[in-house]
Amino acid sequence: MIEDSAKTVVVAMSGGVDSSVAALLLHEQGCRVIGITMKLWDYDLVGGNDHHESGCCSLDSFMDAQMVCSTMGVPHYILNFSEQFHREVVQDFVDEYLAGRTPNPCVRCNTRIKWKALYEKARELGAEYLATGHYARVVHNQDSDRYEIHRAMDRNKDQSYALWGLDQKSLAHTIFPLGEWTKPQVRLLAKKYQLPTAEKKESQEICFIPDNNYHRLIQDRQKEITPGEIVDTEGSVTGSHHGYPFYTIGQRRGLGGGFKRPMYVVDIDAKQNRIFIGNKDALNAHELLVDQVNLISLAEIAQPIKALIKIRYNDTFHSGTVIPVGGQELRIVMDEAVRSVTPGQSAVFYSGDMLLGGGLINRKIK
Repeated sequence: MIEDSAKTVVVAMSGGVDSSVAALLLHEQGCRVIGITMKLWDYDLVGGNDHHESGCCSLDSFMDAQMVCSTMGVPHYILNFSEQFHREVVQDFVDEYLAGRTPNPCVRCNTRIKWKALYEKARELGAEYLATGHYARVVHNQDSDRYEIHRAMDRNKDQSYALWGLDQKSLAHTIFPLGEWTKPQVRLLAKKYQLPTAEKKESQEICFIPDNNYHRLIQDRQKEITPGEIVDTEGSVTGSHHGYPFYTIGQRRGLGGGFKRPMYVVDIDAKQNRIFIGNKDALNAHELLVDQVNLISLAEIAQPIKALIKIRYNDTFHSGTVIPVGGQELRIVMDEAVRSVTPGQSAVFYSGDMLLGGGLINRKIK
């Protein structure tokens, strides 16, 4: 709950149940709610229209958000951010795979689109706050005078991992109404108020890949993808791959056969057009380098600190030490080996429920 309930709040509404209930909760608190649905991408540019435009950024989702706002009697707008989204998120997604990395587009969308482009529009509409249906909490620490991100009460739905890129200015004007709620509670409230999105299923795929086939998207954007060598950790060529952007660290399929034990992708060399494979032990890492770091609850990391670390969205927590290197780089040393450290993914570190910061994995050191 915000201190001044009369504030104007723009709610990013996807047409799903979470953002619908976020808007409802703020409306019930007395806030002046403005619902905004972002049109982020176009089927004719990304393809994969197997859903016949019934998923995210479809007419159905726009109408669902509109109906929820109509139920509450609050204004609703559809704003076109597709140009920025294709430039900042979709093209970056393709470029990262072409560089041999595995991106997380939700992190980039949060940082570059929702808390930049959308927030600027919110200010133009006279809103003091931006709210979303994310399961996370914003806490102002009066001692440090910093805004912190804490994990959601619903551990199964916590989305703090994808929010590490937000800055202090953004967090000062951010509300996460669902931070103290569980998903079952959200569903029940939506049913109680007879919201049209109460029973709506969640989308599992990346929003701009409705057919869940990122290979197709990359192939459409980059026509000249050539086969190359598959090499084991001893330097022997074991076969050929059909395009290194179609592989990621830890992948087991598509590597050929005839091995005495299971083999996995352990490294990708985009410049040499090579995929390196090894056994399960070759996936282990004790240290990794992280760059493009953004700190949330700390102004700086001047000396090594103990933390809980996640190296992918659905990862468990690993204990380790975060060590400053210089600039926006950190070295992370794990207490125990972790598997499948993947360049391009986010390494996010916590102290208990509090998100300290995060960055992009550059490479494993050893």
